[in-house]
Amino acid sequence: MCASLPGRGSWKPPARIPNGPKYRPSLAPCCVPAAFRPETEPLHVFVSTHYPTQSRFALRARKLHSFLFQAEQVMTIEFTHWPPARERLYREKGYWIDKPLTRALEEQAAMRPDAPAILCGERRFTYAELDRLSSNLASRLAAAGIGKGDTALVQLPNIAEFYIVFFALMKAGIAPVNALFSHRKLELGAYASQIEPRLLIGSRQHELFMDDAFARDLGKNLSAPLLTLFAGEADPASSLDHWIATPADKAVPFSPTGAGEVAFFQLSGGSTGTPKLIPRTHNDYDYSVRASAEICALTPQTRFLCALPTAHNYPMSSPGALGVFHAGGCVVMAPNPEPLNCFSIIERHGVNMVALVPPAVALWLQAAPDHLAALSSLKLVQVGGASFAEALARQVPQVLGCKLQQVFGMAEGLVNYTRLDDPDEIVFTTQGRPISPDDEIRIVDEDGEPVAEGQPGMLATRGPYTFCGYYRSPEHNAQVFDSEGFYYSGDVVQRTPEGYLRVVGRVKDQINRGGEKVAAEEIENLILLHPDVTHAALVAMQDELLGEKSCAFIVSRNPDLKPPVLRRHLLALGVAEYKLPDRIRLIETMPLTAVGKIDKKHLRKLSSPSSPG
Repeated sequence: MCASLPGRGSWKPPARIPNGPKYRPSLAPCCVPAAFRPETEPLHVFVSTHYPTQSRFALRARKLHSFLFQAEQVMTIEFTHWPPARERLYREKGYWIDKPLTRALEEQAAMRPDAPAILCGERRFTYAELDRLSSNLASRLAAAGIGKGDTALVQLPNIAEFYIVFFALMKAGIAPVNALFSHRKLELGAYASQIEPRLLIGSRQHELFMDDAFARDLGKNLSAPLLTLFAGEADPASSLDHWIATPADKAVPFSPTGAGEVAFFQLSGGSTGTPKLIPRTHNDYDYSVRASAEICALTPQTRFLCALPTAHNYPMSSPGALGVFHAGGCVVMAPNPEPLNCFSIIERHGVNMVALVPPAVALWLQAAPDHLAALSSLKLVQVGGASFAEALARQVPQVLGCKLQQVFGMAEGLVNYTRLDDPDEIVFTTQGRPISPDDEIRIVDEDGEPVAEGQPGMLATRGPYTFCGYYRSPEHNAQVFDSEGFYYSGDVVQRTPEGYLRVVGRVKDQINRGGEKVAAEEIENLILLHPDVTHAALVAMQDELLGEKSCAFIVSRNPDLKPPVLRRHLLALGVAEYKLPDRIRLIETMPLTAVGKIDKKHLRKLSSPSSPG
């Protein structure tokens, strides 16, 4: 007798197996991993009627039947959910609309199919093309057996393919980590070990992927086969361009994960040694994007210059490219914020909005006086990612001839904006107020007690788009969340009577190097791997352009150890170059506090750029 498997009914899937591959559903009566299943033949369980129902053969058949039926169920990615009462509140108030992040693209492709969505160099992509190309890739990934509940590691530069890939993965229910293009083997290896990706998408322009050696090494440590696709690859089998350009030979269904499930992972700028991943759901991220687009008054006429790394939360969703797509505007790509190239792109495409970090603004202010005609279309400059000096803030409208908007946000959730109709004093002296009326803010002292209004204190927050826990990091979560679910970001802020925040410092052991966060503990631990180093401490030192740079203090058993040797040591470990210490000072003994800890306050005083080292 040939017995097909029963339907899903009310069966609930078991918990996802940690660090293991999950099985995909199919149109077959039951399912095994797609890589091992013939595309055209369903798999059946044969139970012989020649044996009693309690025979060992029948029991084995039923066990196989049960295993395969459970394998059919899609396993979702585990993460810390919002409490049910808050989830209900966010839905009742219309923050969460239970639609996937693909919603905006599909709506715009239907309403204005021929309108430009992305301008990238000489290439132009309409909304219809962005929708079609992302569906091509989603269909091919589904045909390869990669879909709901799977994860991907993506590393692409500022090119249109970043957004094509992002929407394709959202359509197919695949949750990516979007690594920065400056990341190297240390960071990529850490992300891969946490998410166990089934898919790697990179660029042949990156030093790690000029050949296949690193991708092979990455795959060896994973529990499931790793599909690799590369931009700039000649071989069609692994060419991202080919997979995007052509749909699958045979139609295979695909669909996003549920709106309340993990859509993708953002990167934390945390202070600990291991990079932390931030699960973002469709519901929470979509609300942040929609609300940001409204606050920033985006329209189909918006032309947004994306010059910061596309993977950063700020140019992605504050309101960023996703906000522009929501409004039906156009994202104009630039490889980086270098002023003269950006000015040329602004003039050529009529860019009217850009998001920058303070060091880039400083360079733009220096270069702009000789190129004012090129900037005539610019209406709004957003500045975020790091503290912005009031003196520079006041120069933006004077020199660039446009409105300034300050942005203070975090990949974990909370985003603050100065509003477009705010008085100049608020725009120049604060970093904005929260997006949502239900963004709950507490500012507390070291004992957790609320500080008086206007006094500095530690920022704690929770709300409809602020996450509830780092991915698979229970110990760290216990340190940064309180019993009421408030997240302590490590920022020190003041709140004005009007509810605006002013960032005055932080409690995290972290260097903010021009908007890129460097965790002191991570670099210290790597320096200590050098055989000649006995003690290491990394601290921030002030810098006029970047805001902060890093200074490493080293105690060495070898008096002849030189800074270039330590930099080569770190590069050999695969550290991203922006994390390399800007200065390295060798000292005889490490200063300690009364309780025996390294006295970083004293080291910061010694880290003045004018001091020898």
